[in-house]
Amino acid sequence: MSAAELKAEPQENTQDIVIDEVFPHAAATVWKALTSAQLIARWLMQPTGFEATEGNTFTFQTTPGGSWDGVIHCRVLEVVPNRRLVYAWKGGDERNTGYGAPLDTVVTWSLTPVEAGTRIRLVHAGFVMPRNESAYTVMSGGWKKVVRQLNEISGEE
Repeated sequence: MSAAELKAEPQENTQDIVIDEVFPHAAATVWKALTSAQLIARWLMQPTGFEATEGNTFTFQTTPGGSWDGVIHCRVLEVVPNRRLVYAWKGGDERNTGYGAPLDTVVTWSLTPVEAGTRIRLVHAGFVMPRNESAYTVMSGGWKKVVRQLNEISGEE
């Protein structure tokens, strides 16, 4: 392939956050924590308008920064009860660099029954580098904490 052909199709360098854990809870118990707005507020953020229904749109409000109002716009893309929940996760503002830079990603929760309980696999995909490096770094650590909180809340059920 020539240099001109390579330039014709710029490839975005993307990174994904992947967390893979086993929780000592039934998949249905974890699913409830993943899909109840009241419980989501306890382990992630308070959602506005959340329903685990394909096509449903909802938002999260986080700390604003620069030109970004802090609203994360989400849309449910796929729902397979007790197995898989996928939603688009978009936010940021074109005028921001670093925190609050435009973000257009997808969050996928996969639940698989295993002998010890349920394997939880979270993939937050599509961080464009270097534009989303700040979000990727902060959210890599953030999602680890969130998954621990999800485990704790699932255990309360």
